[in-house]
This record gives sequence, structure tokens and C-alpha cells, in this order.
Amino acid sequence: MRARSLRLVGSVAAVAAVGATGLAGCSDSGAPTVSAGSSGVQVEIANTINYGSVGTTAEIDCAGGKSLTVGGSNNTLTVKGTCSNVNVGGADNRLTFDEIADALNVVGLNNTVSYSTGQPKVNDTGSGNSIRKG
Repeated sequence: MRARSLRLVGSVAAVAAVGATGLAGCSDSGAPTVSAGSSGVQVEIANTINYGSVGTTAEIDCAGGKSLTVGGSNNTLTVKGTCSNVNVGGADNRLTFDEIADALNVVGLNNTVSYSTGQPKVNDTGSGNSIRKG
């Protein structure tokens, strides 16, 4: 039980970090778009979507080249469109992408990431992650 509690605390911290990271880089590019509900928290600043949640299933649209940062744990996300850059933190997430164009960075634990098309530079500095094209 203690390991699960520590993992949950880490996941909540990752969700908070997603929002803080996105806001730290905020410039005069307009007001951020925020949506929250039963499918997690999504903050869009300029051309970057920051998504964080615990235990949700959701669909996200990268449209024509937005970047995406994901935090939290036990999420199942289907990402439509073309993401230019993707950063994945958190643990035990299952992410399916239409396309990742430029870069995929995975720093979390036990995440499963698949993408249909694209030739991103893949950087997996986490542990137990599964990354595949196809």
C-alpha cells in the first residue's frame, strides 16, 4: 500500500509540474486555454498542450503540429493529428498517437507509447517504458 501511495503522490506532483512548466514559459502570446473535468486538466499555451490527470481515458487533438506534454498516471490517451514534440512524464500511461513529427521524450515509468507515422527523435530516459511505431 505504501508503494502505491508514494506513486500516487508522485503522479499528483507530475500533474502539478505539467501546469507549472507550461505557465513558466508563457509570453505575450495570448491567454492560455484551460479545460478541466472528468477527463483531466488540459492547459494550452501558445502552440503547446499540457495535459495532466490520474486514471482517465481521453482524446486529445494536436491538430497540425502542436506540442504535447503529458503528466499523471494510469491514463489512456488517444492523440489525433500531428504532434511536433511530445514529452511524457508520470507512470503507467497508455498513449496512442496518429503522428509524432520531430521528437518524443519519455521520462516517466512503465508508459506505453505507440505512434502510427512520423520519424521522431526518441529519447527514453525513464524506466520500463515501451515505445513502438506501428
